[in-house]
Amino acid sequence: MAQAFFQEDEILGKAYDGRLARRLWNFIQPYQRIVYITAIFACVMVVVDLLAPFLTQVAIDQYIAPKGATTLTIAERQRGTLLIAVVFLLTLCIGFGLRYFQNYLLSVVGQRVMYDMRSDMFKHLQGLSLSFFDRNPVGRLMTRITNDVDALNELFSSGSVSLISDILTLGTIIVILFVESWQLALIVCVVIPPLIFVTMVFQRFMRENFRAIRVRLARINANVAENIAGTQVVQLFNREERNFAYFDNLNRDYMKVSVRSLFIFALFLPVVNVFAAIATALIIRVGGGQVLAIPQALTLGALVAFLQYVERFFLPVRDLADKYTILQSAMASSERIFRVLDEPVTLEDPEEATALQKVRGEIEFRDVWFAYNPGEWVLKGISFKITPGESVAFVGATGAGKTSLISLISRFYDVQRGQVLIDGHDVRGITQTDLRRHIGAVQQDPFIFSGTIASNIRLHEEGISDERVREAARYVNAANFIEQLPQQYEEPVRERGAGLSVGQKQLLAFARALAFNPEILLILDEATSSVDTQTEELIQDALRKLMTGRTSLIIAHRLSTIRDVDRIIVLHKGHIVEEGKHQDLLARDGYYRRLYELQYAESSASVSPLG
Repeated sequence: MAQAFFQEDEILGKAYDGRLARRLWNFIQPYQRIVYITAIFACVMVVVDLLAPFLTQVAIDQYIAPKGATTLTIAERQRGTLLIAVVFLLTLCIGFGLRYFQNYLLSVVGQRVMYDMRSDMFKHLQGLSLSFFDRNPVGRLMTRITNDVDALNELFSSGSVSLISDILTLGTIIVILFVESWQLALIVCVVIPPLIFVTMVFQRFMRENFRAIRVRLARINANVAENIAGTQVVQLFNREERNFAYFDNLNRDYMKVSVRSLFIFALFLPVVNVFAAIATALIIRVGGGQVLAIPQALTLGALVAFLQYVERFFLPVRDLADKYTILQSAMASSERIFRVLDEPVTLEDPEEATALQKVRGEIEFRDVWFAYNPGEWVLKGISFKITPGESVAFVGATGAGKTSLISLISRFYDVQRGQVLIDGHDVRGITQTDLRRHIGAVQQDPFIFSGTIASNIRLHEEGISDERVREAARYVNAANFIEQLPQQYEEPVRERGAGLSVGQKQLLAFARALAFNPEILLILDEATSSVDTQTEELIQDALRKLMTGRTSLIIAHRLSTIRDVDRIIVLHKGHIVEEGKHQDLLARDGYYRRLYELQYAESSASVSPLG
């Protein structure tokens, strides 16, 4: 998985992809009016910025060093230069204001687009089936919804409109240069082809280096996340020094490619400046000769303005190299984002769904075949029926298909063949929200969210009152430890329930299930397999209360905990091999008895003084 992740990060794609650009525009379209305004600002800024050389030319040719004799007095010439200076400052102020509003509005659009994109991705991810999350690690999805979306911010805030502005500036300057002096303009054009060639070479190196940086950064992120998650194992096996050495190699490798990137950028700018200096020197030589010629072919003001235009010509060339990298990064991030958004929703609600008004709790499997991967059947022709209020336990070796049954009832997956029915209704004909409203589930490893004890029981459901939270906790014996906490139900809970024991988290999960009060269906997925004996007694007491009057499905590794259920269904390699009560199955001397005796022998060996 990690290798696939790195390879995916290496994909950069084209610098510009029209298909991706059109899809990005769909996110920008709600704010297109603001984008058009900023585009107008950019065009006005180009004109304002290019007024400065023209004003310089007017000031020199008409007031400072006028061509030939002039009828203007010294005072008039001074007033003229003052007026030019005032207009010059005014253009700077206008440019400042336009640039401020442009940057602000583009940043606002960028933040709103990122907000919409993250919201769409999060909503889409919540609607995907568990099979998608089986194939994609959490770290990759976190990168998509955070880093890749952030990579688009620079494109929205500075890249897109600035790219248009740079191209418009280059085109306008070339036209002005030919208007001023076509001879000098040709000198600039002679410099352009080798400059384009050098820029393309540098872009190639920057592209390869950018790919190397992304790959190495992905490796560092994955290594850090893995080591933080496995800190206990690292310390237990004294792997600190070895793991640090491995991380140090990754970090040093990342530093090397980053320094190489800085070297490329540091080298590119002086190269562009060399071409600019060559063009300037040639213009001074040729243009200076035209100014000094008799009769004068070029005015001094025109030469100074020409030099300023040439200087401004090379500024966008420097920026375009940066914009190329920004655009390339944005296209690559867009491709990865849309790859997630294009993931099909395989579990869709039917257009005409069956409403579950009053559920009795009858569950039926009719010749169910199910596989996580095509052709690798986990359940093979499973058929059984559970009557309302009946408690049924599923047992079998690991991989027999027990948990898959529970997942199919909750419709986390759909069957490939057969039917799963609740009260005679196929679960595929019921909306997922309506179906799961009647299902209370407690997993083997319950997930505890950051927040408080109370928020973990009610899961921010406003309809569940504080009294109902406390009542549920008392009913499942969770209040015994909650009320000993300093802040009781408002006690802060850290990520994944750090600081709580496995049994305490299990009891919180029971309280959560009861607080939501599933009308008749309660599913318990190996709920007692990871707790101590004392906590198990508390859970068993809660189970007896919860199972009364409810259809209950139990999966348990320890067969001693399911002696009192109404029926036990034994699974082996995707088939039902036995079915009946605990004592009846033991008397048959079949697969269930062998499982029971094996577990009993293991239990006896664990307490044997011989170890």
